[in-house]
Amino acid sequence: MADEYITLAHGAGGKMSQELMQEVILPEFSNPLLDELHDGAQVKMSGNVAFTTDSYVVRPLFFAGGNIGKLAICGTVNDLSMTGAVPRYISVGMILEEGFPIADLRKIAHTMHEMAAKAGVAIVTGDTKVVERGKADGIFINTAGIGDIIPGTHISPRRVQPGMKILLSGFIGDHAATILAGRHGLELPDTIKTDCAPLNSLTKAMLDAAPDIAVLRDPTRGGVAAVLNEIAEASHCGVLIEEDALPVRPEVRGVCDILGFDPLYLANEGKCIAFVPAEKADEVLSVMRDNPYGKDACLIGEVTSEAPGQVGLRTGIGGIRIVDMPLGNLVPRIC
Repeated sequence: MADEYITLAHGAGGKMSQELMQEVILPEFSNPLLDELHDGAQVKMSGNVAFTTDSYVVRPLFFAGGNIGKLAICGTVNDLSMTGAVPRYISVGMILEEGFPIADLRKIAHTMHEMAAKAGVAIVTGDTKVVERGKADGIFINTAGIGDIIPGTHISPRRVQPGMKILLSGFIGDHAATILAGRHGLELPDTIKTDCAPLNSLTKAMLDAAPDIAVLRDPTRGGVAAVLNEIAEASHCGVLIEEDALPVRPEVRGVCDILGFDPLYLANEGKCIAFVPAEKADEVLSVMRDNPYGKDACLIGEVTSEAPGQVGLRTGIGGIRIVDMPLGNLVPRIC
């Protein structure tokens, strides 16, 4: 393309819009369903369907280990996976700001292509709009996704029962710490970057091993604390987790100490929490550790009949403190 920056003409539906699609977007997203270039896509599904939608407004747009495009694909794949589905198809809508560098758009589109290929999903339809300079923040992305529900599964917080074990797929707080470090000019070692990843292979293996898993959730905004509180309230059960069992990298804990955050409340983009029948916990944990996205999986607690609707954390010295639902968004524009 001759242009280096997005202009209003790129969103006007004429030749410049076609050029943007044909030279930047379609080469990355191309597949037989999308290449029809119709107003929608005709897709085949095998049975019960899961459907999700989300929007991505992260700041900064590029960060260690990823960018807004990686978040958009992985977030949509993960939302479907947590319902007990195999993700199949995704739509992508982009809101571009006048003046946004086309080179950055190419990078984002290429990352989305890579993540969709890794997750085994197809981007089958989409839309692009351009708004005036100052009316957005470079780029916003909206997605929707559909997938096939895995037969025999029934993911619902209402199925949570006392005695169930709570499993976590790995270290928490990496994504939020990466974003916070980028915003505040903090230097982190190269080993600390966003945990953003497509978890569909992990959740599929878990459900194959134990179709009676009650709940799968990805602890994004609000972190582990928000997810556990939501499930405790919906199930009318208590949740007790062990402080010493929570996996937090020392570097992430250091960022939290500097900025005054609790890792339990920080967003993650490549982790899942599972509520599993006690007799299946060891088997599911083994399956998780066999997957690259669950190699650091651990048991963090259990469901109790005491204190229904509340989450408790047993501290290293044996006391129990209440883990409250976060009052608001502690870290805005995190995903």
